[in-house]
Amino acid sequence: MKFLVIASLILCIPMVVMAQKASKFFAYEYTIDDLPNGLRLITVPTDYPNLVALYIVVRTGSRNEVEKGKSGYAHFFEHLMFRGSEKYTAEQREKIFKAAGAETNAYTSDDRTVYHATFSKEDLDKIMEMEADRFQRLKYTQEQYKTEAGAVRGEYDKSASNPVTILYEKLRETAFKKHTYAHTTLGYIADIQDMPNQYDYSWQFYNRYYRPEYTTIVVVGDVTRANALAMTRKYFGDWKRGNYVPQIPSEPEQKEPRTAHVDWASPTLPYLVVAFRGPAFSDESKDKAALDLLASIAFGENSDLYQKLVLKEQKVDFISASFDDSIDGELFSVFARVKDQKDVDHVRDEILQTFKRYSTEMVPQKELDDTRSRTRYGLAMVMNSSEAIAGILAPYIALKRTPETLNKLFDVYTQITPEDVRSTAAKYFVDRNRTIVTLATDKKKEAGK
Repeated sequence: MKFLVIASLILCIPMVVMAQKASKFFAYEYTIDDLPNGLRLITVPTDYPNLVALYIVVRTGSRNEVEKGKSGYAHFFEHLMFRGSEKYTAEQREKIFKAAGAETNAYTSDDRTVYHATFSKEDLDKIMEMEADRFQRLKYTQEQYKTEAGAVRGEYDKSASNPVTILYEKLRETAFKKHTYAHTTLGYIADIQDMPNQYDYSWQFYNRYYRPEYTTIVVVGDVTRANALAMTRKYFGDWKRGNYVPQIPSEPEQKEPRTAHVDWASPTLPYLVVAFRGPAFSDESKDKAALDLLASIAFGENSDLYQKLVLKEQKVDFISASFDDSIDGELFSVFARVKDQKDVDHVRDEILQTFKRYSTEMVPQKELDDTRSRTRYGLAMVMNSSEAIAGILAPYIALKRTPETLNKLFDVYTQITPEDVRSTAAKYFVDRNRTIVTLATDKKKEAGK
């Protein structure tokens, strides 16, 4: 990677990085500008005309909810941020976005909250002004706060009607005992129920994390660095840096396999998840990359296990691996929905046998090469608009604050050998790292309805 560093003499001292197109995975030129207050701007001009995708990535998710009784606030703020600010009410914001033909939304995960909009390039200045106002001068009354707390409760109740939501909740709280990954993005129901009483705490949360040092602005599309930087300085330049650093508890080493079960009160097919403690995201270490490739090889639709359980035996109608890129160590999980309760143990054993197989047996070189190629070109193919490019960048910006991490990650993928996959599987897929959770209809509860 060749970097062209340009020092600015006014207002801030930006680091400007021009990425080569060459053979890097992320083929777009981009610039990085750091303002003195800690805010980072990443500008990615594209050939897609007239439109701009604006993503504001806050490196705060449920991982940052460190206080007992205060889970769910990162997601709660995803809601509150649409209630209006000092200069713009919620209705005024909506009217301006509507006039701009903008598509705008937000989402929250373990490690980040992302606000995004796509609109005509002529509206970038106005929308940057509005976004700056809510990030620095959010405004909501106690009544509005309670209304939004009710909306969050409603969202939880709706989500909790899905067995997978509760299965996932049980998995997290069983596998993690100290780390904040123990609770999901929505938070514990007891904490959600208490949210209407925590108006003052909500401002504490906002003032901790809605700060420039936690935030990266990503502008992708028909835009120049000069324009994006000028608007960022104009509207976000006076944003005050904070000083809060959360003490995220470390998860101690797991020393024994764990199991849990969820009794479901209504009719459902049984669910099963088998998970092992895995590594955090890294664009340097081989461990995460090796297991990423194995997830597809061992549990994807082309895998032997999928062919056997889904197509040949037809024991399950769904099986899939999940292994997110996370700041701290994450679970490598395999979820399955079983067609008949009597087959749950069989499906569990087949999944466990697959973990064991790849801990002792090397994957064929061609299968590894094919998977590596599909991973690279599959992701590249969906980067077919400015919005898609920004959307794919956002999680990696939350992790490393630079698109370069994608290039480094795919460089690591190219280095993975069959022995790397086997040895990494053997390292992580050991009994003491394992958590198994099942969910099935509780016949007694169902009968008691």
